[in-house]
Amino acid sequence: MTACGESYGDALLCIVDGVPAGMELCDADIQHDLDRRRPGQTPLDSPRMETDQVHIVSGMLEGKTTGAPVGMIIYNVDRHDIHVQQYRDVKDLIRPGHAEYTFFIKYGDYADWCGAGRASGRETCMRVAAGALAKKILATEGIQVVGYTKACMGIEAKNIPPFEKLESEARKNMIICPDQEAAEKMIARVLEIKDEGETAGGTVEIIAHGVPAGLGEPVFDKLNACLAHALMSIGAVKGLEFGAGFKVAQMKGSESNDFPYLDENGKVRFKTNNSGGFLGGISNGEDLVMRMAVKPTPTVSVEQPSIDMEKMKESPLGAITRRDPTLLSRIIPVAESMVAMTLVDHLMMWRGYDSLQKFEHKWK
Repeated sequence: MTACGESYGDALLCIVDGVPAGMELCDADIQHDLDRRRPGQTPLDSPRMETDQVHIVSGMLEGKTTGAPVGMIIYNVDRHDIHVQQYRDVKDLIRPGHAEYTFFIKYGDYADWCGAGRASGRETCMRVAAGALAKKILATEGIQVVGYTKACMGIEAKNIPPFEKLESEARKNMIICPDQEAAEKMIARVLEIKDEGETAGGTVEIIAHGVPAGLGEPVFDKLNACLAHALMSIGAVKGLEFGAGFKVAQMKGSESNDFPYLDENGKVRFKTNNSGGFLGGISNGEDLVMRMAVKPTPTVSVEQPSIDMEKMKESPLGAITRRDPTLLSRIIPVAESMVAMTLVDHLMMWRGYDSLQKFEHKWK
């Protein structure tokens, strides 16, 4: 029994609103992606041994969704007194790269210091749970979202297979990279950095395949703007680009433009995808392509300068808490989930809006 006021994070909870009624759903549908995010599976992960077993606790009746919000819970099982004490020992110190300073400013002495509180990557567990549900909805529309490691510490994947083989090829190694030769080099480099007590950053690419044209609004709720909001809300993401991204800064207009053509079915397609599948903030029917820069895990074993906020004096910090040598492999299902949830929202808005239009839609 936990005494009043002594909880150190017993569980994670999420509520997913807007789930259509009548969907078959069970814990296993959600568990698959949670197992991809789960720590302690490879030398590239945090050694934290969480099971991340999800339980659906509301919004279901006899195996199907009722239209009510779907509630899910995951209990934390690898949280022991020694781990709490490790955080207690440094709770007044600003950990470089973490949110302690801004939390001190915003919440004072009441900020949650155990495991970084709401700034912990642990919170992404429930993003993945909700995202797995969103993926299940998208699958009924023939839409898939797949992410993979594009680059790590200057090593870039070059041999990228077609979308149909992308996921299976990427899952063949622990860093989730479809270029097996590049993956081997990435893994070796991360393990070298791990031995130094340091951590490694990199780039993750996410592709949404089968997205119909018409999703997104033309001004403030552009689809790419909403996706940017979703992806940039992930704590470790420090940069984002769509399509050709920053390369357009070196292009001429005719080089950047994606030229339309009619395919064998008389459907409008585009010869290139520099736009990343967006035109005017609205999906154009091509793959949505986005890449995000993932920072190194800020917790390192190398001693760093810090400040003791209780004593208001400079003090060195040598972290001893658990961490991922790189966040790349485990952040991929998180990114996929944020994209999937955003697409479901926009798909519902577009279908609702379009159902009220009373004209013949000859191009759809």
